[in-house]
Amino acid sequence: MRAYIYVGGAIDAAGITDHPKGDDLLIAADSGFDNAKALGEKPSILVGDLDSIKEKKVPDGVEIYRVPVEKDLTDTQLAVELALSKGARDIVIIGGLSGRLDHTLSNLGILEHLADLGCHGVITDGFNRARFLRNGSTLIPRGAYTYLSLLAADKVVKGVEIDGVKYPLKNAKLARAHQFAVSNELTGNCAFICVKKGSIYIIESK
Repeated sequence: MRAYIYVGGAIDAAGITDHPKGDDLLIAADSGFDNAKALGEKPSILVGDLDSIKEKKVPDGVEIYRVPVEKDLTDTQLAVELALSKGARDIVIIGGLSGRLDHTLSNLGILEHLADLGCHGVITDGFNRARFLRNGSTLIPRGAYTYLSLLAADKVVKGVEIDGVKYPLKNAKLARAHQFAVSNELTGNCAFICVKKGSIYIIESK
């Protein structure tokens, strides 16, 4: 099952190309309900402490999971855990990449958590789109984003390959403390990315 989780933060509605289909699960985390509304989507579940949502009246039929303001997990983390408990194994988070840096980094960590569980995850706000890759390969199709960056998530990442881009890499080593695979550009219809040992964040940016 695929779940779309709408969270707070600025979004570029025109830049968001990830949209739910009829059988997808839609969850809003607090002020993410406002972002979902701006995108014309109607979440069936609203979760969080509801301290930042602007919508004054939640439509009938929306299931509300209200939690205390003082809690261990963020609203986004709670929404992800709820989606997982309902059987989602493919999660798209809309928003959550702008505003507070601590929340942004926490949200990126969710991608690693999903990978640990064998699930697929992506975060996008229309300005950027982020994925997490560990010991594997993937294809990134050409889209609305100009730049493609690989950021080491581990102290050292080995056997990094990227092809179909302006600055290809072959069997490269990336270090978390000295990032250099930033602001690449696609030259074809897609980019091929491979990591033999370690983890990276794949960031597409406008």
